[in-house]
Amino acid sequence: MTNRQRILITGASSGLGKGMAIEFAKKGRDLALCARRVERLEVLKQELLQLNPNIKVSVKALDVNQHQAVFAVFNEFKSEFGQLDRIILNAGMGKGASIGTGHFEANKQTAETNFVALLAQAEAAMAIFREQNSGHLVTISSVSAVRGFRRAMTVYAASKAAVTSLTEGIRIDVMHTPIKVSCIHPGFIRSEINEHVAKVPFIVDTQTGCRAMIAAIEAERASSFVPRWPWSLLRWLIPLVPNRWIRRMS
Repeated sequence: MTNRQRILITGASSGLGKGMAIEFAKKGRDLALCARRVERLEVLKQELLQLNPNIKVSVKALDVNQHQAVFAVFNEFKSEFGQLDRIILNAGMGKGASIGTGHFEANKQTAETNFVALLAQAEAAMAIFREQNSGHLVTISSVSAVRGFRRAMTVYAASKAAVTSLTEGIRIDVMHTPIKVSCIHPGFIRSEINEHVAKVPFIVDTQTGCRAMIAAIEAERASSFVPRWPWSLLRWLIPLVPNRWIRRMS
């Protein structure tokens, strides 16, 4: 395992992005953090420096749907840190409703944020890594990528399936080079995206989930489902569940 000292995380102002930043700070990693809510990032920066005064933390405002801004911010971080060793594409959202029920704008926003904006981030990250001839690209997909779901999950699951496929393609493209590419598929981890959902099976708290994510990221495997129990097993079972069961559960 390579020591990745300088780490960029998108969508770092809350939820899993914030949780990962905290865990990396404990490990002594330098952090480049970006999100739309820069005021939250400033608060987080102070929290991280209190946790570990020996690390460097830089924060910048970024809306990943502003695609040219993605390239600009990534390159600014690259200039500031001299090199970026790992870039974690975490920014995403989960708005949406059943297709054809009058919620096209919400569904489109989820599709664009989770996939098109991630494509822009991947382009910017890989341009930096190709120039360096080193680096570790990490995309955050979801267990929901393994099959289709209904209602609010329909577009979300489809966008995450696209993330998984895109990541695999990038990985194949840079095989046998010093550039590593990983896709993380979190199961149910409590965060802002699901805080209003009362009943969620196998859900873990943010800290437990983020620690599992960090362990998977550090291992640099091609694809990981986290926490490993039960999701490394359920990833194979969920696609086999009859549609009528999925309809009842979702």
